[in-house]
Amino acid sequence: MDELLMRQMPHSTEAEQAVVGSMLIDPRCIGDVCGVVKADDFYSETNKLIFETIYSMFSYSMTIDAVTVLEQMRINGTANDRLSDYMIELMNITPTAANVLEYAAIVRDKALLRNIADAGAAINNMAMTGVGTASDILESSEQKIYALRQGRNTTGLTPVSTVMVDVYAQLAAAAKSGNNIPGLSTGLPDLDNAIMGLNNSDLILIAARPGMGKTSIALNIALHVAKTSDKAVAIFSLEMSREQLALRLLSSESFIHNKKLQTGLMSPDEWKKLARAAASISAIDLRLNDNPMLTVADMSAQCRRVQNLGLVVIDYLQLMQSATGSAQYAGESRTQVVSDISRMLKIMAKELNVPVICLSQMSRASETRQNKRPVLSDLRESGAIEQDADIVLALYRDDYYNKDSETPNLAECIVLKNRRGETGTIELQWLPEYTTYSSVERRYSEEDIY
Repeated sequence: MDELLMRQMPHSTEAEQAVVGSMLIDPRCIGDVCGVVKADDFYSETNKLIFETIYSMFSYSMTIDAVTVLEQMRINGTANDRLSDYMIELMNITPTAANVLEYAAIVRDKALLRNIADAGAAINNMAMTGVGTASDILESSEQKIYALRQGRNTTGLTPVSTVMVDVYAQLAAAAKSGNNIPGLSTGLPDLDNAIMGLNNSDLILIAARPGMGKTSIALNIALHVAKTSDKAVAIFSLEMSREQLALRLLSSESFIHNKKLQTGLMSPDEWKKLARAAASISAIDLRLNDNPMLTVADMSAQCRRVQNLGLVVIDYLQLMQSATGSAQYAGESRTQVVSDISRMLKIMAKELNVPVICLSQMSRASETRQNKRPVLSDLRESGAIEQDADIVLALYRDDYYNKDSETPNLAECIVLKNRRGETGTIELQWLPEYTTYSSVERRYSEEDIY
């Protein structure tokens, strides 16, 4: 019993003191240290408060030394009578900052051990109390371990001051990069400008009537992200097979008529073009899954195992299984089930911290109106879909309804909801022979292709 009472969570007081002391005697190392550890990694509350103050001051380009840090902590109300002597002691026991990254690595590893212990205790408690099914407990356990692997804590409240520092760092990084948008590019400049690109934790819904090209635009975006971001892209297709998806990608990349691809009746030059397109696609990290029985939990579990994940695409919402994987929905209304699925998709986007694009069918309601352009209420079994989604895009082509349209193959991407900006309409060019979308101003010639 005495041994249990004396047992402490893993930590290294010496390493923590050496890290904070190094930051005080040589502020040049602060940027490197902040890339290795964060405030919550410190076991000592005093060391944590000193680190938080230095981190905040560094983010706002303030002068950092023992005097200025002590004064800032007094202003913040986090100083005490012994703090001045303690900071002098830190500087005395840290003669040089040369090895600060080694000290920081020790602090980080001890913090990870503590978090693993906490997660293990929580998992053990769930299993022993039997709250929920074994599948539910397994899903929760995977979430906890994934959060640790991603360097995030799954519990606790975060001070707004810490959030502000993180936001400031994100803004500074965005300004330094020189990009016009903070998120990943879709490959369609006008759409990027409207929605600020594809941003982490966003749930983006692309809705349309069947045959409008939902899958095509989603594949276009996925291919562009995989080629330009050096990140992995996961595509879950509940409707089309992996081979059908691959043909779509090849047609879009090679600009060979999709009918020729399906029949194999191509010229020697087209075969060469196809080979180059296949090599280009094979070189990127694009993952395909065509299992039609997947649940959101299944998708989330698979995505957690993908290193450097950048985007998830799901085709499409109404074909997805309920949380239990049952096709009967246990007497629930289909609207309620779809609403629950959309909520779980938003949670998945936040957990994975990547944009999630989900395709959705529109109801026939638009076809009964004179103006057939879709509106939010046209979402099939909408329920909470429009509430959970951060961005809702709807596709509309006049030639879909009017074969004598004056604007054949001109598509409208209607931004019905946009938490990052305004709603409106963006014109796109539909290229049916290649099953792809492009910007209206872009024109293709043989010289553009390879």
